[in-house]
Amino acid sequence: MYIVSDEVTKSEQITIKEHIKEIIFSTTSKPEIIQWLLDHGMHESFIEDMRDEEQSVVYEESGNFTFIVLKYFKRSEEHPLLYEDFNIVIIITEKKLFFLCNDKDVVQRFVARFRRRYKKGDSIAYVTYTLVDILIDATMQIIDLIDDKLEIIEDSIFSEEFDEEEIQKSLYFARRSLNRISKVSVLENDVVNKLFNHFPTSIRKKLKFEFIDLKEHLSFLINESKSYLDRTGYLQNLLMGFMSNRMNQTMQRLTGITLIFLPLTFIVGNYGMNFDNMPELHWKYGYFAVWILNILMAFGIFWWLRKKRWI
Repeated sequence: MYIVSDEVTKSEQITIKEHIKEIIFSTTSKPEIIQWLLDHGMHESFIEDMRDEEQSVVYEESGNFTFIVLKYFKRSEEHPLLYEDFNIVIIITEKKLFFLCNDKDVVQRFVARFRRRYKKGDSIAYVTYTLVDILIDATMQIIDLIDDKLEIIEDSIFSEEFDEEEIQKSLYFARRSLNRISKVSVLENDVVNKLFNHFPTSIRKKLKFEFIDLKEHLSFLINESKSYLDRTGYLQNLLMGFMSNRMNQTMQRLTGITLIFLPLTFIVGNYGMNFDNMPELHWKYGYFAVWILNILMAFGIFWWLRKKRWI
């Protein structure tokens, strides 16, 4: 558990002090935090939602507590373009802000980024904005990474040097990630609006432009994720078009080879018939004449197919 306050910028102590401003970073399973929340009047239903990893994005208020669930996206080990989402629970009171996540690595990342931006005297409202902004910026970086990957995939398709199975898999996981980011961004945009509207008028005036910035970033995420979803569909169609073109070229080559050997097979078939009256059989140069005829016919058909760009 990490505690940030005006007196201590970083602490791993478990003790939560009363009557001073503190930002507590921890996992949702810390019994000390749960007990503190219950002792100060937090409803048990919020505790259940806090522990539930399937909990969707939500904004709720009860008594002195503001309860927010957002989503943090982290790259999956299964594939570079697959991002899994983790619950980020933010609980706000008058003097305390709890940032909770079951993934300890996520908690440490946020602590490191938050410490670089935190200044003594920052209000709880401004701290809330800072944490949400860090979260949204992290998602925007994912969108940029997916965009770069899609450009690489598009270039590989046009260069016709690609692994069809790997590209299909990449596009599939990219679509899953983008679809999830799009849905979550819409829900988080609603949460940001509720959070801003529930602040007192004086705080809304101070943080007006900060929250406008948050909404613009969320609108960017919503629009860009949908745009890249369309782009993955375009790349899938492009890939199928190139695969179909490859198949057509292969069929053309096979057809060209068949056209070359078809008349040769016809000639050989004629001379394979068992008739007595076949003058060429007793001609001294008959064998060589048939060979010359076959070569000329094969070369002529090959030249014609090359001219038509079939082979």
